[in-house]
Amino acid sequence: MKIEEIHLREVQMPLVNPFRTSFGVHTMRRMLLVEIECEGMTAWGESVAGEHPYFSDEFVDTAWTAIELELAPRLLKADVSSGRDVPDVLKQVRGHRMAKAALENAVWELDSLRQGISLAKLLGGTRDKIACGVSIGIQPSREEQLATVEKEVAAGYQRIKMKCQPGWDEEIFAMVRDRFPDIWLSCDANSAYTLEDADRIAAWDRFNLLMIEQPLWYDDFYFHAQLQKKMKTPICLDECIRNRRDARAALENGSGRIINIKVGRVGGFTEALAVHDVAEEFGVPVWCGGMLETGIGRAQNVALSSLPNFKLPGDVSASARYWKQDIIEPEVTVSAQGEIVVPTTPGRGWEIVRERIDAITVRSLTLRRPTA
Repeated sequence: MKIEEIHLREVQMPLVNPFRTSFGVHTMRRMLLVEIECEGMTAWGESVAGEHPYFSDEFVDTAWTAIELELAPRLLKADVSSGRDVPDVLKQVRGHRMAKAALENAVWELDSLRQGISLAKLLGGTRDKIACGVSIGIQPSREEQLATVEKEVAAGYQRIKMKCQPGWDEEIFAMVRDRFPDIWLSCDANSAYTLEDADRIAAWDRFNLLMIEQPLWYDDFYFHAQLQKKMKTPICLDECIRNRRDARAALENGSGRIINIKVGRVGGFTEALAVHDVAEEFGVPVWCGGMLETGIGRAQNVALSSLPNFKLPGDVSASARYWKQDIIEPEVTVSAQGEIVVPTTPGRGWEIVRERIDAITVRSLTLRRPTA
């Protein structure tokens, strides 16, 4: 496949409700979308880089620059047969995994269209439905936190994850667990704690949490292993897993017992599949994390979540939880049983609504294949 054009668009979408984590409060998302054209077909990708370098060292502006000046020119000169070829084309550029993922995932989608099969099938998916969990940000009050949990449990979500930080943890867990003694409940610290908190975190075993996600430093394996030895509750690794080598090192060291795979964080579908396989080799379940994606990234997360070792409900929730109007049609919906149907039609399975994208685009750029 010789890619003819790559279009970059920065879009800005206001969230339905503020989303607060230990990093701060999100009320709006700046996002970078990638559209590639090849042989009369069009496919899309999305960089999940945030507005600031808080979750990772990447953010929207670095992703734009990396794609414009380095990554897109390389891809436009190449001849690729599948998405698996893209990492090799881009390997000279170190890092910038979220930028790379936007391009690579678009090529995977393009290949699924070319072959006339669903993206899920091309990735190796085996499920016709995926189980959904939900991620709940830190609310303004305890009462609002409990009300939000009650709302999402009533909506059918199979796992409730609450963002936490020092001062917003034990009392909240106790309150929710007292109200819902049997739900799958987990927490996500986004590296808000240190080893000085180890004994207190270990005492969270009493809340019967499904997992504690990335409680310590974002780049750490060693101290997570020390913490895991102190507690029965599984640690779920997120930010520190950048590739298959990280996954193997972390699991061999006992740093955690669950892995959250975010396709942008690991650089694209090719590496996400590799992390999935490493975890499966160790008998460790994985699940798909969310990054406040538009419908493009959300649809691609659905496809990835259909693989066999995605044994826990992911953060792949309904479009309406985040956006008044998504940029795909129909929007992603979750059944009363907390499931999303995996599309079987070629490509991502949801149609792009170009007029909506045009309406929220604040800058754009087109790059073309060299003619000579």
